[in-house]
Amino acid sequence: MLVYVVKKGDSIWAIGEKYGVDYNQIINMNGLTNGNDITIGEALLIPTHSFSYTIKNGDTIWSIANKFKISTDVLIKFNNITNVNGIRKGMVIKIPDNLIGYDKIEVNGFIIPSTPDKDVNIMQESIDYLTYITPFSHHVNSDGSLSPLNDYDILSYAKAHNTSTMLSVTNMSQNGFDTELIRSILNNSYTQQNLINNIIYAINEKGMQGVIVDFERIPPEDREKYNNFLRNLVKALHLQNYLLATALAPKTSGFQQGPWYEAHDYKAQGQIVDFTILMTYEWGWSGGPPRAVSPINEVAKVLDYAVSVIPANKIMMGIPNYGYDWTLPYVEGGQFAEAMGNLEAAERAVKYGAEIKYDYSAQSPYYTYIDANQKQHVVWFEDARSIIAKFRLVQEYNLRGVSYWALGKPFPQNWVLIYTMFNVKKLV
Repeated sequence: MLVYVVKKGDSIWAIGEKYGVDYNQIINMNGLTNGNDITIGEALLIPTHSFSYTIKNGDTIWSIANKFKISTDVLIKFNNITNVNGIRKGMVIKIPDNLIGYDKIEVNGFIIPSTPDKDVNIMQESIDYLTYITPFSHHVNSDGSLSPLNDYDILSYAKAHNTSTMLSVTNMSQNGFDTELIRSILNNSYTQQNLINNIIYAINEKGMQGVIVDFERIPPEDREKYNNFLRNLVKALHLQNYLLATALAPKTSGFQQGPWYEAHDYKAQGQIVDFTILMTYEWGWSGGPPRAVSPINEVAKVLDYAVSVIPANKIMMGIPNYGYDWTLPYVEGGQFAEAMGNLEAAERAVKYGAEIKYDYSAQSPYYTYIDANQKQHVVWFEDARSIIAKFRLVQEYNLRGVSYWALGKPFPQNWVLIYTMFNVKKLV
């Protein structure tokens, strides 16, 4: 597998000819409608195990290996090179697929239940590459009960495809993540016990693996009360061999202030829970100024802090299965950006003839275009290059795996790369 960036004058047929690949494979692997659905700067996955490279002046085995991010030993063995100093300009060597990996990881995907047909259609793309699928979400009520969720078809499909399911519990109300609601729960021991009982009942009833607790905007003064709730919950869960995971806001230090961060105690949760999900996205968000949704430089800062206080094998890195389209000029408090799927974003670039550019600091693609009403837009999204960069972080930090927010929009490149770079654990 390699990534090819479309240049002016390219066609799918010509790219296929260049690499000796059936152009229909390229179309299918990248989710294209036909061979004309490409634009300059677009990243395409090419299904090849190796490709040719002609040695240039100044090249060495070490510089070539570094250029293609493979080890010198692999390059030497792949080409049966006996004298590393004997390569000359004009020689042709083979560069092996540098995406193949053998790391075992766990993968979670949140899914918002819709209709049975739509839910199954969504899961067909990803189910083979998921350890867990998590219907989102059961809302906690003030008495510790849980709101119902119509997830029967999701759970049935997951079971038929050897994929574990997790219960999702949030403190959401009509006001979004509700500070007062979670405050009332964390300050009432009876309500907390009722909530724990209801979580375990729901897991039993649905045949799930455990629960992901996503409590946000918790009052800072209730930080230790939240930790104690998790301690009590995990004790009850482990008696029945169930897992406890939590969703954590993306922090870069233990002293980070703000309503989303202060009560999320990375160090304590790293000791208490079975694993955590870092919500490493929404730097670029619908109500904010245009920027990458999940810039790799910012994600790395979060991981640097996280692995200093949480065991790496308890960390799942969040990945956004979406991008945003902002109408310019951006005005604070004005029109919110449109959320869109990553494949959809690439298709929109083709529609408007936009050239896709790549921000190497953020490791994210973006483009601008002018719509039918002569309004300018900027779109930030994810593609094969940005996903590879994120997967490299998973390998570099030896993380437990990744978690997607959220399944629902097609992104075939992502699942090809999961298959290519990792072995996904299945627990059932």
